[in-house]
Amino acid sequence: MAYEESLKSVSLDADATVALYTGVPGLPGSAVPNSGHQYKFVKITGRHQVGLAVADGPAVGVLQNKPQVTGQAATVGFIGISTVRTGGAVAAGAAVSSDASGRAVTAGSGAKLGVAIEASTGADELIAILLTI
Repeated sequence: MAYEESLKSVSLDADATVALYTGVPGLPGSAVPNSGHQYKFVKITGRHQVGLAVADGPAVGVLQNKPQVTGQAATVGFIGISTVRTGGAVAAGAAVSSDASGRAVTAGSGAKLGVAIEASTGADELIAILLTI
């Protein structure tokens, strides 16, 4: 389902943990799947720079694009409704945090980064969350 809500975002530089060459789907050298680290939680890792968030750690938002090389612009959504990639089953209405790969999981004792608007039944599904970072 699409949402008629704006997502505030900022462009920062990608570090080596989010910069991943994915290429053009179907062409030689392109990754399968072609998603890179898009829709995963990111944290500040340096001056004007973001990298993948860690398990139960703080995050500044969700990566909205697919930076191909280190230093390329990384668009980070930080206020509003965003799509996220899941790391396991998540119930609608559950608070979410990051796993070790930056994917959304049901929050435990760590940082609560958002609330799931949709449910997922397993890993690597895309769901909508309301960011509460």
